[in-house]
Amino acid sequence: MKRAAAMAFVVLASVSCGTTRAPATAGSSSQVPAPAQEMADTATPTATPTATPSPTGPPKFSAKVTRVSRDRLPYSWRPGCPVHYRDLRLITMSYWGFDDKPHTGEMVVRKTVTDDVVTVFRKLYDWRWPIKQMKLVDAYKADDYASIDANNTSAFNCRKATGSSNWSNHAYGEAIDLNPLQNPYVTADGGTAHENAKKYTERPMKGKGVINPGDKVVKAFAQVGWEWGGYWSGTKDLQHFSKGGG
Repeated sequence: MKRAAAMAFVVLASVSCGTTRAPATAGSSSQVPAPAQEMADTATPTATPTATPSPTGPPKFSAKVTRVSRDRLPYSWRPGCPVHYRDLRLITMSYWGFDDKPHTGEMVVRKTVTDDVVTVFRKLYDWRWPIKQMKLVDAYKADDYASIDANNTSAFNCRKATGSSNWSNHAYGEAIDLNPLQNPYVTADGGTAHENAKKYTERPMKGKGVINPGDKVVKAFAQVGWEWGGYWSGTKDLQHFSKGGG
């Protein structure tokens, strides 16, 4: 009896000291927490922030000056012109269109004025000053009237000055006609040969691609030594800029 009682006492002592633990049941509130790594693996993932791409603006102005081959000037150059085609250069450059979009145009000028031209047209592009189109006059078989009627901005054309037997500055590659529809050739009595340009004969006036006395376009050309035909007395050539005038 004493021995049995002693053994019962030992069992009770072991239980009360916590040296033995019954396994947890499904309804028990004393389940063992999951390891930290297991909890991390089963945690709800958070959304990864993504950078919103910033809108890209129009490309920067670019200009490339190259030699011009004879076959690019099938109508605008011929033997006997005051400047040989080897002394001309093709400028392929950006311009801002009437559609408010960037475009690439071509212009042929004398090699000695390429820096002047690139300097001015870089400013026009950066200002988003609009130009309708810019093609070689050969696209119109060197017909000055047809090029102007199409509102084409161009430069070199081996031809005589309007109403004169002398070479035009265009024949030297040192003159540019800029948006000729909005900036027509206006006679002393206020007339113009182009029907589609008659509403643009007055100055000053507002309008897309219009050149006015003293505006930033005129000043940009003046800064590189080019004069504006809008300052002529009597007849005014509002589209015309030339190196040294004339």
